[in-house]
Amino acid sequence: MRWVFDDGGRAAAGYRGSTGDCATRAIAIATGRPYADVYAELAEVSSGERPSKGRRNKSHPRTGMHQVTVRAYLEARGWEWIATMGVGTGCRVHLREDELPGGRLIVRVSRHYTAVIDGVIRDRYDPSRRGTRCVYGYYRRAA
Repeated sequence: MRWVFDDGGRAAAGYRGSTGDCATRAIAIATGRPYADVYAELAEVSSGERPSKGRRNKSHPRTGMHQVTVRAYLEARGWEWIATMGVGTGCRVHLREDELPGGRLIVRVSRHYTAVIDGVIRDRYDPSRRGTRCVYGYYRRAA
């Protein structure tokens, strides 16, 4: 799968340095929305989170977002989750062009979100692990 460097507009928005903002970047890239707008919206959504056993800290668009928060944010904006892996099923879909549909996708892999647009990975680095990285699922615009 081809990879193109894309920071989602982070540098243009005035943010510097490296951080764990992969969900924010992937959403900005796949939706075509400004990074600063997505960042502000995710910060607002995550401010309402409550701690639980599995989530002691609130998520934040700069340091990482909880999966449930990303899902709620995207579903409220017309994106649907397509699971490609379940408990005990093993890896069936990899981060490869021939195993993912076309269009604009926000793909979840282990500990990372990345944007894939028409079979091209758009991220700060190539997360595909040469086509062996397992895809847990992806978001796409609901029909």
